[in-house]
Amino acid sequence: MISVSGKKWEQKKINQNLVDKLKQDFNFSDILSRLIISRKFEDDEIATINTDLDLNNVFLNNEDFNQSIKLVVNCINNNEKICILGDYDVDGSAATSLFVKFLESIKHSFFYYIPDREKDGYGATKKLFQKLILEKPRLIIMVDCGSTSNEAIDFLNENEIKSLIIDHHEISKPFPNANSIINPKKDNGYKEYDYLCATSLSYFFLDLLIKEIKSEINISDYLIYVLLATVCDVMPLRKLNRLIALNALKNFDITKNLPLNTLFELNEKKNKININDLGYLIGPILNAGGRLGKSQYATELLSSNNDQVIKDRSNHLIRLNSKRREIETLILSEIDFQKIEEENKEVIIYYNPNINEGLIGIIAARLKDYFNKPSIVITASNELLKGSARSVYNYNIGRVIKNSLDYGIILNGGGHNMAAGFTLNKARLKDFEMYILDDYLKSNTVNNNIFTYESEVSPLAFNQDFYEDIKKLEPFGTGNSVPTFMLRDLRIIKPIVLNNKHISSILKSKTGFSIKSISFNSSNTKIGEHLINYKNNINVIGQINENIWNNKKTLQLTIRDLIL
Repeated sequence: MISVSGKKWEQKKINQNLVDKLKQDFNFSDILSRLIISRKFEDDEIATINTDLDLNNVFLNNEDFNQSIKLVVNCINNNEKICILGDYDVDGSAATSLFVKFLESIKHSFFYYIPDREKDGYGATKKLFQKLILEKPRLIIMVDCGSTSNEAIDFLNENEIKSLIIDHHEISKPFPNANSIINPKKDNGYKEYDYLCATSLSYFFLDLLIKEIKSEINISDYLIYVLLATVCDVMPLRKLNRLIALNALKNFDITKNLPLNTLFELNEKKNKININDLGYLIGPILNAGGRLGKSQYATELLSSNNDQVIKDRSNHLIRLNSKRREIETLILSEIDFQKIEEENKEVIIYYNPNINEGLIGIIAARLKDYFNKPSIVITASNELLKGSARSVYNYNIGRVIKNSLDYGIILNGGGHNMAAGFTLNKARLKDFEMYILDDYLKSNTVNNNIFTYESEVSPLAFNQDFYEDIKKLEPFGTGNSVPTFMLRDLRIIKPIVLNNKHISSILKSKTGFSIKSISFNSSNTKIGEHLINYKNNINVIGQINENIWNNKKTLQLTIRDLIL
């Protein structure tokens, strides 16, 4: 079925025998069983639906973790200064903040540095280390970076400075010659956890380190930072990440975390913190600093206990995020979406030399979401080009960027399955584009641009019991998306445009059953035109959620698409 927005929708194909068996074995409802089967939940994940499971450290006897602990313990015992180098996104800032909390708790000498996107470039470089070693660290711990920094690590070795890399980006032999590297993609016995972000790896490392030196800090107080980084780095909320999410949300009291509580208060939020708050409110605010020249602010906020610093950084980051949104809207308005659609390339590569390089990642994300294709945005940076990539779930963009570095097509870069960044010479832009498109073709990635919904449901199913069943699979996110359904033969009444971009309306079934609905950012779109003007009955693709207004909870349908 082709929708008014031009998307092809199909119902997911589910083995009914498997659904029936799950219903029988666990006494689950039909819809809950169907959702579990469609997501291919493993036994451990099914066990989390009705049972609270503790989060255990799966790296207890891991060789890389043990070696890294010995390295840091030795540094602590010898009272050697430590430098923490983190990336400028939420994952890097959150991981750095965990180390700040730990090192402050044991009163050890340290400093941290978050690179400036434009002045320092990405990650651990020789040029950056030439500056940092002036502070005389004896150990540099790189979090969320370092996996491709062979030259930079060689420079540290020449200066007799030890190094530890805790990262989840693509890495290949020869590995950087660091004293120790924690990275599941090394394939050193824990590759099954290559879906963990750097903050998760740092958390489990610090948990073991704290036990080793018998420190009193309770690192689990900051498990919410791990979830924050997981969500913002678009890691799948499955397997161990699902357990992290459930434990973090269950045990978190926002009033005991001044940075996040301040952000909530400044945004007049009073609900219990959830995944959407982390991904759509807090994450963009924290990322705004790295995008617009204040890369240290997110870490300063997350790691601080000082009320004045927290208020100042929170207000500043909120203002920067507002500025980011304005610039982003302007950039998107200048993109010819129709031309890109007509070109119909399997990977979207958009070059505009005038885009602020701090925003190329978020523009790539918007293009990826709109076209459901891997998307790369490239801009000019002095004499070079800088690019940022965002990918769909089944195409590892970090791998292809790492390979293009190995082949000498780009100057530097790195990434993971869903996102990557790089630098290249202007003369190699065409070569880069051809390589990416060729790689996608050879990867045999299937992207038929078909969008799927779980099942067709009656408007009468739109009730609290149905919603509570769906909620048992929370938290939703990457790898465990919010269930999408089709509702047939609904009439649109009382459409209202909100804030010049969203459309609220009532959907009424043939039997007179009414459903409140919202369609976000649909003004001036084909969906919006139909919601305002279409008078006949229509089929609606949407997601059921809870709307909280003035402390009252009501169910509403978030409209994803319309089918005539």
